[in-house]
Amino acid sequence: MITHIEGKLVEKNPTDVVIDCNGVGYFINISLHTFAQIPDQENLKLYTYLHVREDAQSLYGFSSKSEREIFKLLISVSGIGTNTARTMLSSLSPDQIKEGIAGGDVALIQSVKGIGIKTAQRVIIDLKDKVLKVYGLDELSITTNNTGKDEALSALDVLGFNKKQSEKVVEKILQTQPDASVEQIIKEALKNL
Repeated sequence: MITHIEGKLVEKNPTDVVIDCNGVGYFINISLHTFAQIPDQENLKLYTYLHVREDAQSLYGFSSKSEREIFKLLISVSGIGTNTARTMLSSLSPDQIKEGIAGGDVALIQSVKGIGIKTAQRVIIDLKDKVLKVYGLDELSITTNNTGKDEALSALDVLGFNKKQSEKVVEKILQTQPDASVEQIIKEALKNL
């Protein structure tokens, strides 16, 4: 398997890139998350996953090993193909997917276009134990943080703040203060919005 490709960035699109590696151009499918992480520099390294089917071979690229592992876990679930997994990683960050699965957040997983309630439930049932074990997450802290984060975002939305901007600010707050209460998150967010 090809584990990574490093070379000259020839073409960059929201869904794919072309990397020239010693005269050979590799067409690599990417998520919007990876697209946002790619710097506009000539040299680029992506961690890859080669998906082989009877009629095609497709190369998928990721900005981090963590994102690649989440992708591999997602495609191991019945009903989740490579395109659906890529859509999930385009709609949610790898951390959001990990936390959503670990916390049993069906609504978060279902918020991805093309994912119904049964598929979202299957993803959580199939992957919850693996995510908790592989990433060493504590189920209780994930659930608590998820609830506090959601409540804070809901409150900021009611106050009229931009949803995407609020999410970024709340994410930063939770990275520095993971045990912050809903009130603390809102107070800190108001200072930064």
